[in-house]
This record gives sequence, structure tokens and C-alpha cells, in this order.
Amino acid sequence: MSEYQFTKDWFNWAPPVWEQLIPLLPESGRSFLEIGSFEGRSAVWIIENMMNPGDWIDCVDTWEGGEEHAEEDMHHTESRFDHNIIKALDCNSAIHRSREGSWGHTRFASNGPDSTNNRVYKYKARSTEFLGSKLAGYNRKDLYNFIYIDGSHTAPDVLTDACMAWPLLKPKGLMVFDDYMWGDPRDILHRPKIAIDAFTNIFGETAEIIHVGYQLVVRKKGE
Repeated sequence: MSEYQFTKDWFNWAPPVWEQLIPLLPESGRSFLEIGSFEGRSAVWIIENMMNPGDWIDCVDTWEGGEEHAEEDMHHTESRFDHNIIKALDCNSAIHRSREGSWGHTRFASNGPDSTNNRVYKYKARSTEFLGSKLAGYNRKDLYNFIYIDGSHTAPDVLTDACMAWPLLKPKGLMVFDDYMWGDPRDILHRPKIAIDAFTNIFGETAEIIHVGYQLVVRKKGE
């Protein structure tokens, strides 16, 4: 990991859990969505441990930080994300594609055709903007096998992200909520737990809880 530019390690508790999730993913054609990317530590882990040739991940962040980052210097966070993704994919460059009148995306890819390489699509946007766009025009190839919710930590934002992302998760897909136990003694509306509990209760008929700890993981029912 010495070539990576990480200043924080907020992911060290996740790998033992995520390693157990890998067998629940399909053998090929895996697709991932990450809401909240920061410096890319979780995305790098996905690239190195969960992706097979031809898999891809959408990473969505404003790189402005949330209220919990008020004391953080976010100035170089996005550039560190770019550096770390390029290192993980062993690629030399990235291609930015603009969208007229709105945000675009940056495509990072390892060498080779899309059928054999790994791709990261970086969307510098608010999660609601990205998810709303996806919901407005998605088809089955746009759906995800794995969704990681780790953006804003306020309860209204966490619940909004989860509810908007849920239709984009394939049957038997996994949704991972970070920081389920984070934030005490913060006000209950400024930490994720109440939102995650609300989501699992409201979507209980279609969401099966398969892990509860610092992170909470649900699996979407269906075939």
C-alpha cells in the first residue's frame, strides 16, 4: 500500500466482513456503486479483492466533505482519489467526459477492451443528482450487484441515498451501510443509525439483514 496516498484509515474494520460477502457475488459481470469515496480506500479494496476482469464501479462524491469533515483539509482529497485509482488499476491516465449543462464523469480503466479490463467511473456530483439521473433512464445493464452507502452521515441523507439506490440493486445484490454504530453522542439525526434502522424496517419484505456490526449489510430478496 506504500504507493497509495491515504491520509486516513476509516476502512480497517471492513475487509473481514467484505471477504465473507465475495462468495455472494456472481462469478462474472460484477457491478459496484459507491456513494461517498473520499480518498478511494474502499474503492481500491474493491478493485484489488472483489473485481474480476470486465467488472466496473461507479464512485460518486462531491469531494467537498460533510459536516463531520469541518476540521478536515479537503483541498487535495479528490486528487488523492484519482492517484489511488490510477495506481490500483495500473493505468496511465483518465478520460473526462463532460455533460452539457450538468456534471460529467471521469473514466479510469486498466489496459484492454471493456470485456477484460476493470473500469472505475468517477462522478463528481451529489448523490441525489446521480441517483435521480440513473432512476430516470436506467435499464437492466445499469443495475448493481453491490452498493456501498458511505456519503453524508446525517440521517435524512442516509435514508434518501438508500431509498433511491435500492431500485438500482439487482435481486440477491448486497447493500452495505457504513458507520451504523458511528456518531454517539451526536444528535440522533446527525448519525446514520436511525436512518438505517428505518430503511431495514420499511424494506423488510425485500431486504434480508445478513450482518450487523459497525457496518450493516442487507441482501435484496428475489431471483
